[in-house]
Amino acid sequence: MMKYILMLFFMFLFLNWWMTVGCLMLLVFLFLFNNINLYFSSMGYSLGVDIISYLLILLSVWITSLMLLASYNIKRMMVNYYEFVVIVMLLLLLLMLSFCCTNLFYFYLFFESSMVPTMILIFLWGYQPERLSAGYYMIYYTLFASLPLLLCIFVINKIGGTLFYLLINVNINLYLYIFMLFAFLVKMPMFLFHYWLPKAHVEAPVSGSMILAGVLLKLGGYGLYRIFAFMYTYMTYNYIFMMISLFGSSVVGLLCLCQVDIKSMIAYSSVSHMGLVIGGIMVGNFLGLWGSLLMMLGHGLCSSGMFALANIMYERTNSRSIMMNSGFMLIMPSMMMLWFMMSINNISSPPSLSLMGEILLISSMMSYSTITYLFLALTSFLSCCYSIYLYSITQHGVVFNGCSTFNGGYVREYILILYHWMPLNMLFLKMDLFTM
Repeated sequence: MMKYILMLFFMFLFLNWWMTVGCLMLLVFLFLFNNINLYFSSMGYSLGVDIISYLLILLSVWITSLMLLASYNIKRMMVNYYEFVVIVMLLLLLLMLSFCCTNLFYFYLFFESSMVPTMILIFLWGYQPERLSAGYYMIYYTLFASLPLLLCIFVINKIGGTLFYLLINVNINLYLYIFMLFAFLVKMPMFLFHYWLPKAHVEAPVSGSMILAGVLLKLGGYGLYRIFAFMYTYMTYNYIFMMISLFGSSVVGLLCLCQVDIKSMIAYSSVSHMGLVIGGIMVGNFLGLWGSLLMMLGHGLCSSGMFALANIMYERTNSRSIMMNSGFMLIMPSMMMLWFMMSINNISSPPSLSLMGEILLISSMMSYSTITYLFLALTSFLSCCYSIYLYSITQHGVVFNGCSTFNGGYVREYILILYHWMPLNMLFLKMDLFTM
């Protein structure tokens, strides 16, 4: 398996843009037909995948191929497009190594290294001068939270003598528990530590927003899965983080309704959905863990597709303001249908992966405490409100006079959105793969 991965990674140096996209999609199918069981299976070079790593690697490669599809303007205008492909492929390699490695220190190394290509994407291909402050926010938030994690890893290695996930057996104290959780909760991000995410999304190019929402937020959830395998001593304190996340999901849902920037609204909806994921992981039961995984996969595809749709509108009006992006039903009637399909998937409508994830998450948190139903009901209701509001205000109304083009969309754009929508809804039919 590793030889296919390495072969495809080095092939792109000699291929053009479209062949790179095709090779990445081929890599998805090579992975798809590889037999993966519930436990770690070896891939060589001290790497291994289980079902969680396997699904997140598939998501990473799929979203990366769609990033290149969405960023075709970079190639058309020759804006350092070769360097762009190199940065994107480097980011994909680091993400795959993060999900493949079986050692906690290696995971930390690749987990932090993935920040560098993301920051380069924001700095070099971002839109406004504010992208510098957005990049600084992202780096400082994540690095501030990650340094205690590095110290904790050294302590665990000193006491336990190993950093292999399944062999770590140490008595975790309260400080180790808080510091190890903190790094991953800021990365997801949890409410109160989330301000870096909307700023990074708004200033990033479409490719940066897609990989940030699609995969990079999932690194935090993946890290929580791995550390809870050996950090079960203090799990009685998880209810604190669960209540902060659920309360934050409700508050952020209200904030979404106050936004005037389309990308900012989609970014805040990501914070709201990740609050539910954190709640499910913190409960720690079977339904919560599998519901969180399904929610991460569903959100990765749906949120990435929403950012791609926002970019399609931005290319027509050169604005992300809700006031200037209205009446698109008259210009792009077929794209309106895709907007509707992605918006209702954002609400977790059937038959999307997010629906199954939300059902499992609500069941798990209600079984933990019946008080959570207040926040869960409010979060679900507000999710419906801001998704319908975003769809209706962009598709109806009067067309902005400064619209640069009135074409109905390119085939590339329709394929891009359909490739987000199809796995999001068709994988519902293969639910036995996800729930074992």
